[in-house]
Amino acid sequence: MKPALRVRTAILSDVHLGTPHSKADEATHFLKHIRCERLILNGDIIDGWRLTRDGRWTKSHTRFVRRILTLVQKKDTDVVYLRGNHDDFLSRLIPMQFERIRLVEDYVLTTPQGRYLILHGDVFDGVVKNMVILAHLGDLGYALLLRLNRFYNWFRQLRGKEYYSLSQAIKARVKQAVSYVGKFEEQLATLAHSRDCGGVICGHIHTPADKMIGDIHYLNSGDWVESLTAIVEHLDGRLELVDFKQFCQQFPMSSGAADEADEAGPLDPETAATALAAFATAP
Repeated sequence: MKPALRVRTAILSDVHLGTPHSKADEATHFLKHIRCERLILNGDIIDGWRLTRDGRWTKSHTRFVRRILTLVQKKDTDVVYLRGNHDDFLSRLIPMQFERIRLVEDYVLTTPQGRYLILHGDVFDGVVKNMVILAHLGDLGYALLLRLNRFYNWFRQLRGKEYYSLSQAIKARVKQAVSYVGKFEEQLATLAHSRDCGGVICGHIHTPADKMIGDIHYLNSGDWVESLTAIVEHLDGRLELVDFKQFCQQFPMSSGAADEADEAGPLDPETAATALAAFATAP
């Protein structure tokens, strides 16, 4: 078996456990083939919005949680969980630390290249912050688009074509969406500068990125719904945006592993968070 990729830090966001579109098996495969001193879960890991509405908790979602707990129980990985907007039920618990798991609003990562402010990013989403009902309606629309996208790509697969993301195409072409993403990135860069950080790492908008905004290094870890991307800090301190498809060229995923029909029914979102605490403090 090929040795795992050793890194200082791994950063994932927007896994959206509890939704049918979560690529939890792929995220678990990624975590199984890395060894990190620090794992940062940058928000929207558990989708409380969907779980309290019509979500489904599956065995693949449980496997992802168990993988994180395994890293903790081995005593070689610290886990930092940052609250997102879809897992805002954690707000009542923040700040909290149990064993090697910390729940926080934001986090500063110190690297050889400098300090990086890490936060989910929803604080700069005016719709999420000030218009909760509209945000939930937008989430419903996104879920419908993902269902359409699944059918569309099933048809493309029959014709021998590669996966195509309708939502990412819309974000790239609709003027308002492009403007929103640009303002979002600029606001985060300004915040990082005000916190005396040379970089910022976020999630939330499901748009992976690695670029400079002025003198601020901006990174977005993307998501595990469509883009399937993460950020790692290598042992030399270099930060890299990792694409799962390219990662699988080095660490292949067995065929069919991500297509199991294993629905287990609905689950209270706080149950998953409680499980993290219970396993982390278990002897």
